[in-house]
Amino acid sequence: MEYTYLGRTGLQVSRLCLGTMTYGDWDLDERTSLSIIGRVLDSGINFLDTADTYGKGTSEEIIGKAIQGRRDRVIIATKFKVRTAEGPNGEGASRYRIMRQVEASLKRLNTDYIDLYQVHRPDPYTPLDETLRALDDLVTQGKVRYIGCSNFEAWRIVESLWVSDRMNLERFVSNQPSYNIFNRYIEQEILPACDRHGLATLAYSPLDGGWLSGKYRVGRPLPDNSRGERMDVDSEANKAKLEKVERLAEWAESRGMTLGQFALAWLLRKNVIPIVGIRSEAQLESNLQALEAKLTDEDLRQVDLVSPSPYRDFSQDGSFWFQEPRAYRFK
Repeated sequence: MEYTYLGRTGLQVSRLCLGTMTYGDWDLDERTSLSIIGRVLDSGINFLDTADTYGKGTSEEIIGKAIQGRRDRVIIATKFKVRTAEGPNGEGASRYRIMRQVEASLKRLNTDYIDLYQVHRPDPYTPLDETLRALDDLVTQGKVRYIGCSNFEAWRIVESLWVSDRMNLERFVSNQPSYNIFNRYIEQEILPACDRHGLATLAYSPLDGGWLSGKYRVGRPLPDNSRGERMDVDSEANKAKLEKVERLAEWAESRGMTLGQFALAWLLRKNVIPIVGIRSEAQLESNLQALEAKLTDEDLRQVDLVSPSPYRDFSQDGSFWFQEPRAYRFK
């Protein structure tokens, strides 16, 4: 297993993070989930991501059972902010709610501390200094080791760092956006901001909801999606996307990889930590093989031909044209 530092911290985490949104009441039963998590941890992956809202809390409960006997070898990341209860304080990132939610998560996870506590989404109604002060208190109390954000725009990330610096508070060490070959919007501002200020990027939906897994191919029967619905192959948007999938899949296969492995390797090349959903041992083995793939500059160029980056470097003369992609890394 390969490990990397979490942003500018000294904490080492596996290059792949296990996403557990489907473990529990939303999809996989407890027995299946525990079996998968056990095999994932045995593989060397030590980074698990969940949230207080996943499976109405059952995802955290399952993780709490899975880590017994090896808590000190597992890095647990969970999130708060999304609504979990009725009433005026059933969602948000206020001090009131943070102090309640962390206790509930600690109880479900059956642990004394959370390694990475993340704001699931921005809260436009709570000042950032209130949220950060509450999170800073949790670090002081030993209930949380590090703090991070998710789905934050670049300006919110920079503002949070300014508040932390001005008030001498703990700062975010990571951001968790949606990011994949077909969804590269973060390359314009969010990824450069994280790179500049040393935040790790944890990418959810690295296979674009299955589009980059290889299960959707031209001329092959299409599977139902997670909701049991069949994709509309007659829409112009989906036809165009299937053509892109085919081009990328053919290139990946010519390089001895599946499309899914290629898509994960592309994120790894950009020093991003993909959050992968694993439902079977076969998926685990396939994802682990992505760690062995070393993409070349030509591989990156082929991706850009199919799905160009929106990144523009306006600090350069004549920069109104698309620039070559760069591999972001905090120096």
